[in-house]
Amino acid sequence: MAKIDNLVQDFLAQKKIAVVGVSDKRETGSNMAYKKFKQNGYQVYPINPRISSYDGETCYPDLRSIPDKPDAVFILASPKVTDQIVHECAELGVKHVWMHCLMGTKSGLSKGTTSVSQEAVEVCKANNITVIPGSCPNQFLDPDFAHKMMRGMWRMFGLMNMD
Repeated sequence: MAKIDNLVQDFLAQKKIAVVGVSDKRETGSNMAYKKFKQNGYQVYPINPRISSYDGETCYPDLRSIPDKPDAVFILASPKVTDQIVHECAELGVKHVWMHCLMGTKSGLSKGTTSVSQEAVEVCKANNITVIPGSCPNQFLDPDFAHKMMRGMWRMFGLMNMD
């Protein structure tokens, strides 16, 4: 099993997941991940400081506001937001972070479509936080046809390597 598969399996073994970047303005990958986690039995916390509710649930402005510390955090937001969230993860003792990237796990390939921050990756490593710097849970957790295809293509082109 490839390293990313082990990391994904470990992330998906967590039960309480905060999803950063949900939106009430448009459908996003973060919204899709939130719903996918929820459909698969996870306790899911939506995070967005600009909205107070999402999908009928309280939406929290940050991780500190969640009443029950999450086991893991998925981030689909700008790299600046990723930096802030990862610092919160370190403060709260969250040990699993997944930073979304449209183009797999090869840094620098999709500047405008990534949540990955190299600074945040280093903060994760320094704080013993297991990090997945790229890809998307929608490619692994009960994926639809399009996400299966993306995962297959990214693997074929070597964009899912974790080096």
